[in-house]
Amino acid sequence: MVKKIMLALLVGLILLSVISAEETKSVRATRKWVKQNAHAILQDFTHLLSMPNVASNRKDIRNNAEYISNLFQKRGFDMQLLELEGANPIVYGEYKVPGAIRTLCFYVHYDGQPVDPTKWAHGPFTPVLYSGAMDGGGKQIALPDRGDKIDPEWRIYGRSSGDDKAPIITILNAVDALQSSKIGFTSNIKLFFEGEEEAGSTNLKAHLLRHKDLLDDIDIWLFCDGPVHQSRRPQLVFGVRGVTGMEVTVYGATRALHSGHYGNWAPVPGQMLARLIASMKNEDGKVLIENFYDTVEPLSEFERLELAKIPNVDMQLKNELGLVYTEGGGRTINERLLLPSLTIKGLASGNVGKKARNVIPNTATTAIGVRLVKGNDPEDMLDKVESHIQKQGYHIVYNEPDMETRLKYKKIAKVERRGSGYIASRTSMQEIHAKAIINAVRTFVGDELILMPALGGSLPLYLFTDMLKKPAIIVPVANHDNNQHAANENLRIANLWYGIDLMGVIMTMPR
Repeated sequence: MVKKIMLALLVGLILLSVISAEETKSVRATRKWVKQNAHAILQDFTHLLSMPNVASNRKDIRNNAEYISNLFQKRGFDMQLLELEGANPIVYGEYKVPGAIRTLCFYVHYDGQPVDPTKWAHGPFTPVLYSGAMDGGGKQIALPDRGDKIDPEWRIYGRSSGDDKAPIITILNAVDALQSSKIGFTSNIKLFFEGEEEAGSTNLKAHLLRHKDLLDDIDIWLFCDGPVHQSRRPQLVFGVRGVTGMEVTVYGATRALHSGHYGNWAPVPGQMLARLIASMKNEDGKVLIENFYDTVEPLSEFERLELAKIPNVDMQLKNELGLVYTEGGGRTINERLLLPSLTIKGLASGNVGKKARNVIPNTATTAIGVRLVKGNDPEDMLDKVESHIQKQGYHIVYNEPDMETRLKYKKIAKVERRGSGYIASRTSMQEIHAKAIINAVRTFVGDELILMPALGGSLPLYLFTDMLKKPAIIVPVANHDNNQHAANENLRIANLWYGIDLMGVIMTMPR
């Protein structure tokens, strides 16, 4: 028995050394490739960023899709554009590996947020290289030539640099590095690049249903989107919050009134709305709407243990963002993101500044955003908000109130549900394929790896986890301060190099 145990331990040690050697081999290959080709990688990246990619511009989007598809075709991937009437194409590809026992699919979106060029230091689609972050004193510099030293703290500025073209470049160069070193993939690789994510993924469900036969053999989806942790430590994320929302309009008189003639007598919609909003949430950030937190699905014990290991970055973020206090009564941002939230996204009633007038506006409107966690249903959560509004004495309507309604009810609120909500999603960290990814990445980065139960942002992951019944995890690359969705979006060069290593490790993880 002792001999058998010793033999088993020896075999285990040999296996661990083989795994470690193989993954070190892939990292050596990607780092050698980057060292030899860094200048060309940056040139290729800036060229990709120079291609406008707002989802509403079908011609620009198709140019992106065809260009990206061709890049992977040249590297031996079987590529095609998946079409759907009235939708932007999906860039789909696959690379079959003889003897592979799993299939990985990398999801990336190649469209970007709309831009307001007046807000940018440079043209959004004229990517530029800086010696550091603009707001940290970085200066514009020229793209390097072959052999020039490249500082990993340099940043490339341009729309979609952080969200979400960087993963395309990391995957391409990981493939180049492995192929040039004659290191084979250990899994079948599939690509699924969407062109409408920033426009709400309105056609994603239809694409997934129509092309389900191409996707059935996928064992796990890897979403290459979002940032690494604020501490700059690498992370894997196993879920996202869902999202929904509504607009609420409250009413005063049928027309705007002179504030001198009618002030102190006519109801003021702005003040009515302020009181209504204040009733929804206390100063500590607790949502006061009845049963708002009741359907939250708790974390597993394993997830709670991993959550406890995540570094506390609250003070760092407070200093970075100029905040003295935060909501939650001292609870960390990591904990707060695991609860549903209610946010006032905007308020409108009358005018301010030079356009302000001495009137009592006849309406006031707020846009309310509700972020959801696992267990929350979008419609149910909005029902709870509506119920709260009614409890504050409001009669709810869904169209402009007529005179009969106005004369019948003291307080009226029109509710417009956005109709675009979707549920949160979370994959178990102990799912077999998720565990394989964790083990591979941990072998690469060691104890630095953060396992985050869920991101605060929202992605339509539920279509993959709940509709396709497949596990899905997020494999972030971008720096946390990349100005995602905003002007002067950027990517730190160190994050690009990290992404190339990371993709290589995943593509060659043990069978």
